[in-house]
Amino acid sequence: MLQFDTLTLAQGAFRLTADWQAQKGARIALIGPSGAGKSTLLAAIGGFLRPTQGRILWDGQDLTPQDPGARPVTTLFQDQNLFPHLTIAQNLGLGVSPSLRLTPADHARIEAALEQTGLSGFGPRKPAALSGGQQSRAALARALLRDKPLLLLDEPFAALGPALKGEMLGLVTALADRTGATVLMVTHDPQDALRFAPLTCLVANGVAHPPQPTAALLDNPPPALAAYLG
Repeated sequence: MLQFDTLTLAQGAFRLTADWQAQKGARIALIGPSGAGKSTLLAAIGGFLRPTQGRILWDGQDLTPQDPGARPVTTLFQDQNLFPHLTIAQNLGLGVSPSLRLTPADHARIEAALEQTGLSGFGPRKPAALSGGQQSRAALARALLRDKPLLLLDEPFAALGPALKGEMLGLVTALADRTGATVLMVTHDPQDALRFAPLTCLVANGVAHPPQPTAALLDNPPPALAAYLG
């Protein structure tokens, strides 16, 4: 279970609070105005921002003092973070071992991840030889290889067209169902939230509110969300 225990995040004049919990395997969209703190909340979960107050817990363990690399978290960013001088297989290998000292079993896992994400045979290529959608698949395959129970999506598919974005969200859903990962996804598109996330957390006016059923929240939005959606 993921829990925010009277969490407060602060950067200069900015302040965000959260005090709720989510069950393992939950898929939660984070929606709200630009600058409200959606990515800030993900950064705190990943260990890149220390709370001013409170704790972030996973399965009862306090993550707050842990360095980012020690946390049970993988984050997918919009830029995909693929190294252009490495092959796709090598980029995926970083998800297994940062030193790229890989065993035959590791290479077999990489090939399996490529196949699961529709990239079988693409391992020897460099990222520049792949389309935007294929690069997104490669980044997702690397996340799959990291095999962490918390997957954070910071708008990794925002630059894709609607059809391709829908395809990627479907792929993430299938992989999350298979692995049991808990997924938090930042989005500005309510249709993405409806497609992907049974629950949605409104982030607005300095608060990351407890997640609510997505369809019900969008059908009857509170004033802050109604103002954002227009």
